[in-house]
Amino acid sequence: MICEFEHNIFSFDLDDFDSLALRIFEFQYRNNSLYRQFTDAIYTDISDIKLVTQIPFLPIQFFKGHEVKTGEFNPQTVFESSGTSQTINSRHLVRQLNIYQQSFSTGFRLFYGDVKEYCILALLPAYLERQHSSLVMMVDELIRKSAHPDSGFYLYDHDKLFDTLQRLEAAGQKTILIGVTFALLDFAEKYSLPLKHTIIMETGGMKGRREELVREQVHQLLTVSFGVESIHSEYGMTELLSQAYSKGNGLFQSPPWLKIVLRDEDDPLTVSLQSRRGLINVIDFANIYSCSFIATDDVGQLHSNGDFEVLGRLDNSDIRGCSLLLSAD
Repeated sequence: MICEFEHNIFSFDLDDFDSLALRIFEFQYRNNSLYRQFTDAIYTDISDIKLVTQIPFLPIQFFKGHEVKTGEFNPQTVFESSGTSQTINSRHLVRQLNIYQQSFSTGFRLFYGDVKEYCILALLPAYLERQHSSLVMMVDELIRKSAHPDSGFYLYDHDKLFDTLQRLEAAGQKTILIGVTFALLDFAEKYSLPLKHTIIMETGGMKGRREELVREQVHQLLTVSFGVESIHSEYGMTELLSQAYSKGNGLFQSPPWLKIVLRDEDDPLTVSLQSRRGLINVIDFANIYSCSFIATDDVGQLHSNGDFEVLGRLDNSDIRGCSLLLSAD
């Protein structure tokens, strides 16, 4: 079973977002038994669902212990969240890897241009030490596509990373250093160098390695150490196949096929497209064969232009590997 509009999810008219979302909802309701059971439990008649804000959003916890599948298939891969030894990891069964690859490749090009213009340096030790990381797969592909001889994973080799950054800066080479937060902070404590041609991108996550800091503190430490004006961020998770990016100040932008809406913390069925604070719901068309409508545990603020901020995490939710940073307000 192939979704009839799979080829449209990255190339639709923006004015058709809502209509495509409703068609994807109908497709997933028919072919995803778990999502259908959840929907039936909270709606008596799905024919009443006419607006995007009426679509049920599957709680992200369903990826723990359940197979979230639209249609019957043997997955090409299974992405698994990092979590901790005390948590149950989320598992995302991916039917077609090319959809994920097209999502992150198109999204990167949209926000940063041709990856071949960059040297991609990765400081993701916690992720490289386990299997089934969607982040590692994405960065590995960006490294390959960049085709720069210095692109690669640097694990704990901070000396080599420092030497590489010095050479790249001297050559005026456009570079992206993408790293998990605790690893970037560890590197910044050991080395300090002004970066004029390098973007620092944090993916979130202290992983229990360091004292938790609010996002503003982390970005302040990194900007001082590296002499950059802003710190970029990536917002992604195991349960999604798309990413949003921030180029500073914690303001994230989404690609056209990813949309953030907010739900009321006290009434999870109340969803709004308006600028306000609430819990983040994500519409991700790339999740065509899992579930495109996910209710996360992140607290956020949505702005009128569609940009959003991640302000923290709902109390008592599991610690996750990505986007763990908290806002000071």
